[in-house]
Amino acid sequence: MSGISLETAQQSVANAINRAAGGRPIPGNQVRLLIDGPDSYGAMLDAIAGASRWIHFENYIIRSDSAGRRFAEQLAARAREGLHVRVLYDAIGSLCTSRKLWRELRGSGVEVRAFHPLQPLDLVTNFSRNHRKLVVADGARAVIGGLCIGCEWTGDIVTGGQPWRDTAVEINGPAAAVLDQSFAQTWKVAGGRLPPEDVVGRVTPRGDAEVRVISGEPGRERTYRVIELLAAGSINRLWITDAYLVAPPRLFQSLRDAARDGVDVRLLVPGSSDLPLVRNLSRIGYRDLLRGGVRIFEWDGPMLHAKTMVADSAWVRIGSSNLNPSSLVGNYELDVLIEDQVLAETMERQFRLDIAHSREVTRRRARGPSRISAALPTVLSREEPDLPVTAPHRSRREIRSRAALAVRTLASGARRSVFLPISGLFVALCLLFFSLPKLTAYVFGVLCAWLAIGAGREAFRRRADR
Repeated sequence: MSGISLETAQQSVANAINRAAGGRPIPGNQVRLLIDGPDSYGAMLDAIAGASRWIHFENYIIRSDSAGRRFAEQLAARAREGLHVRVLYDAIGSLCTSRKLWRELRGSGVEVRAFHPLQPLDLVTNFSRNHRKLVVADGARAVIGGLCIGCEWTGDIVTGGQPWRDTAVEINGPAAAVLDQSFAQTWKVAGGRLPPEDVVGRVTPRGDAEVRVISGEPGRERTYRVIELLAAGSINRLWITDAYLVAPPRLFQSLRDAARDGVDVRLLVPGSSDLPLVRNLSRIGYRDLLRGGVRIFEWDGPMLHAKTMVADSAWVRIGSSNLNPSSLVGNYELDVLIEDQVLAETMERQFRLDIAHSREVTRRRARGPSRISAALPTVLSREEPDLPVTAPHRSRREIRSRAALAVRTLASGARRSVFLPISGLFVALCLLFFSLPKLTAYVFGVLCAWLAIGAGREAFRRRADR
């Protein structure tokens, strides 16, 4: 039996990634990395201004603050000029957005749709959100990344504020048409349909980058599988930035396996809290990664919201998917996997700059007599950053986001011990039943009835779909 050639093995890996991503790489694209809100918003607004036929605008959160109104005014102006402008927002993500904003857009001729408004009896749909962030002009130019639309990303939410740290990418070329098709899918889920004249045909190549579009839908785990394959196939380095790292155990194991095999695996995550107790609790899951050789850095600047990955100076993943179960399994997400050495090297330079403003988390022995300290769990500490960090002015919204992040990270560590959360849950239920027996019974009765009706409705609906 003849051996398998290196070229055949590389093709097998490429085929596996193609199947996981749901499509082959699209050649002929020009790509540009966008760092933080000012650059990314500038590219989005430029794409909107340069469109000649249609604009498709999709985002999880579109606020009615000065940043949101700036986009609304531009979109409304283009609609009044006769362009087909469509805006899709998530009903939960944009729950606090002023209804006046949507009315003004519709009054200017913009088609506006809410994705999955709350339905009391539709249990599955309520938990499945549209977390995508995308702008497409004429099916030929697109901006995709992790940025929502709000003053958090411009730094204007407080005096002296700084933009949240985030990343996007501008794509000119055939891949933008495929991203537009992804918009058409979620637009259809929201009850709309694109007319034939707003479906792009062939797009002229603009560059040399190959782009895979990963159109995440509930239950398909496309981004999840692609990231696992990149972790399994990385040879030299795998650098990940993530805003809400609550990864499933299987993915954590892939990262540990890669690090033990000599890959330089680094994670850049937000500095979850300035309170020592909360910070230490939120690091429960760090020890296993550090023991496996993974290096972890905590960002010390304004809120870190980016979702990126760069592997072996060749592969770049940018998009809306966080490394947590809701993004990887339950939501509608949108990411791109780009093969372009120039972009990858630019991303690596940015990653080095980010970790220079971060603190590395390390392990050390607990202080005390050697025999005692050797038996105790290691203590986690943070090294000083390479570059001085100026504490930014934080808004209440950022403080709430950091608190939620600490809770999520703590839950990630707590899930590793199954019995502790179960024990806490039953203790809480026990106290409720003993202290408020009648009220608790009524609450549980209503809850059970609601779940029964919702589950029955879902069963009949699925039966009808057969």
